[in-house]
Amino acid sequence: MLRLERVDRSFTQGDRRIDVLKSATAAFYPGETVALLGPSGAGKSTLLHIAGLLERPNAGRVVIDGADCGALSDNERTRLRRMEVGFVYQFHHLLPEFSALENITLPQLILGLSKEEAEARARGLLETLGLKDRWDHRPAELSGGEQQRVAIARAVANRPKVLLSDEPTGNLDPHTAERVFEELLRLVNEEGVAAVVATHNLDLAARMDRILRLTEGHLVEEEVVVLDAD
Repeated sequence: MLRLERVDRSFTQGDRRIDVLKSATAAFYPGETVALLGPSGAGKSTLLHIAGLLERPNAGRVVIDGADCGALSDNERTRLRRMEVGFVYQFHHLLPEFSALENITLPQLILGLSKEEAEARARGLLETLGLKDRWDHRPAELSGGEQQRVAIARAVANRPKVLLSDEPTGNLDPHTAERVFEELLRLVNEEGVAAVVATHNLDLAARMDRILRLTEGHLVEEEVVVLDAD
């Protein structure tokens, strides 16, 4: 669903060039979760932004569902991003004046679905994520974990091929983070999306299908080590 082919990204600070990504290459498949590890400043967010068509690389290719995104205009990239890519951030970024149902419905209306179709999809996702009775609550009336589950539902509302998550549980307490992560894994499996999750949590990373680590700009695959519960 998503391929990164020899992606380079650098920035200039004064007379200094900083190479963040160097020939970063990886493929991501339907229904799998991939942990993206690396210290702060390693380029995880930059990689997610490039994969999600929010930034262009200096070199290399991003291919989503067979489409070479480098050949697309800005308007075409925007449309592809709306249709094929979902984002979940550390902070939920829900619209405060709208209910949970409305937050999930709006992206679908923008894409052209009818209100009836969009609300039916939103209600189904809320029920899947254990929020059936919270549909009419605004973000301020929801707990942190509930807000993040609404954000996850919003991210997959348009049935994207790719889900990009940047520290989706980093702002939650351990118990809430565990529940949100379990719901995220279940939804990825049910929806069949390719999910890339940037995280510092090694316990969560060990429960994903694969681990990629950003090391000096390169993507390196690591063995998934299942931690002993004892």
